Amino acid sequence: MLKSVLFLITALLAAAPAHAQHAANDPAAAYPTHTVKIVVSAPPGGGPDLVARIVADRLQQRWGQPVIVENRPGASGNLGTGDVAAAEPDGYTLLSAQPAPLTTNVLLYKTLRFDPSALEPIMVMTTLPIVLVVRADFPANTVGELIDYARANPGKVTYGSQGVGTSPHLIAALLARRTGIEFTHVPYRGTAQVTNDLIAGHLDLLFIQLDAVREHYRAGKLKMLAVTSEKRLPYLPEVPTMAEAGIADFLSDTWNAMAAPPKTPKPIIAKINAAMNDVLALPDIRSRLATMSMRPAGGTPADMAAFVKAETARWGEVIRAANIGVE
Repeated sequence: MLKSVLFLITALLAAAPAHAQHAANDPAAAYPTHTVKIVVSAPPGGGPDLVARIVADRLQQRWGQPVIVENRPGASGNLGTGDVAAAEPDGYTLLSAQPAPLTTNVLLYKTLRFDPSALEPIMVMTTLPIVLVVRADFPANTVGELIDYARANPGKVTYGSQGVGTSPHLIAALLARRTGIEFTHVPYRGTAQVTNDLIAGHLDLLFIQLDAVREHYRAGKLKMLAVTSEKRLPYLPEVPTMAEAGIADFLSDTWNAMAAPPKTPKPIIAKINAAMNDVLALPDIRSRLATMSMRPAGGTPADMAAFVKAETARWGEVIRAANIGVE
């Protein structure tokens, strides 16, 4: 018996260096061993922030390590994204971002302190429907009537956005390009301000994520003319798609994605991706996202890379055609 015990102890001691060497060669084996920080390149309360906090809570439970969320908004997402791009590529600093800093900002800004294509994609976490809304007393109740009114009043119809180059700005620019009508763009600094001005009657129309205006629509404070999704939404069956309203191939959901600093090891990216896919598949998480009009996406890092590339090319055409830029 004593010889057996001694043999077992000797074997374990011999295996320890080999195990340590394996962990050193495979950084994902023990990941994470301490706090993981998710930097949100948007203000608190928005889609990237809400999704990041939901995911962070479940990742913390899964990994047994703190997962904290830190908001670093500014410059259309460039501030927080730049900070993550410059962080240590070890998997302990991650980015939760809206589309702009990952796609269109490189086309809009003369200089950026990061290369969005160098960031390591993890996944597109959620998508969110975009809706076309107008002020409650606007003299149009359909997309067709809106287009007719805008053509009869060139340049007089105003639309708002959260800023130059944001998704609502580009979507409205796309509609103007597709229909040949002339709108006047009024940029704001956030969702709350532009939504409040639409309700107050200071703006005519707005393309905006559904969660920002869903309750206002139900309260009759604005009119919803269409959704930019492929199909009608099950919880808004009365609102037609843009295709049904006569504008074919006009699809544009917004989305929230997770990325990591350039050169983060692929095994760590794969481990984070697998954990997040598991989280987004949980029934209670899917139900919680649905209350915010969000749909879980998921997929592989390669899926996200291909999607971001396609989105950059798609909106690049609109930016060049409309000569949009940020000073």
